[in-house]
Amino acid sequence: MWDTIFDYSAIIIADLILSGDNALIIGMAAAGLSPDLRKKAILYGMVIAALLRIVFAVVATKLLGVPGLLFVGGLLLLWVCWSLYRDIRSHTDQHAEEALEEAEDGGYQGKPKKSLKQALIAITIADVSMSLDNVLAVAAIADGDTTKLVVGLGLAILLMAFAATLIMKLLSRYPWISWIGLVVLLYVAFEMLYRGVTNCETGVGPIIGLLTEANCVPSGSGGGH
Repeated sequence: MWDTIFDYSAIIIADLILSGDNALIIGMAAAGLSPDLRKKAILYGMVIAALLRIVFAVVATKLLGVPGLLFVGGLLLLWVCWSLYRDIRSHTDQHAEEALEEAEDGGYQGKPKKSLKQALIAITIADVSMSLDNVLAVAAIADGDTTKLVVGLGLAILLMAFAATLIMKLLSRYPWISWIGLVVLLYVAFEMLYRGVTNCETGVGPIIGLLTEANCVPSGSGGGH
């Protein structure tokens, strides 16, 4: 039970703390719209970002079952942790909060510089290129459980779609939340590397002959959540 609660909580936390870049892009794209379209662009943009992450994460979850890719995924997740560390140090959440607030309440007041469709296309393209961190984190935490993946991300969707500015405000004003998220992701990354080396079916240890079947770790035991 506690493992399940931890996994769902970790998926939500990971998705929220890794949404700063997405929120920044969405806020900037919405700023050039007419005031009546900005909130729609922010709402639709958050939903697009979240749906893309669900699709990519489901695919990534399947790919992590390919021998050797779990270890590679662990290395990539360490890179995600490094990127998140830099984001925390450079106050990305604060910039995202400012961009969203400006788009919602102030900013450009003249004739729209772009249409809602153009803004959403720009947001989608940016999200596709920036989804790797979210995808890797939630796929690693879900550990092959598609239900856990979809439910966890679904809750994060609702939070980001309807309270994006509030979330960025909280992350900006209470950086310790992001630091806790970073610790969670580091734990997931090192556990992923451990399983990526020792797992009997997908680990690089058995693949390259460092571990035999007698001393490797079967799926679902050892380093699992």
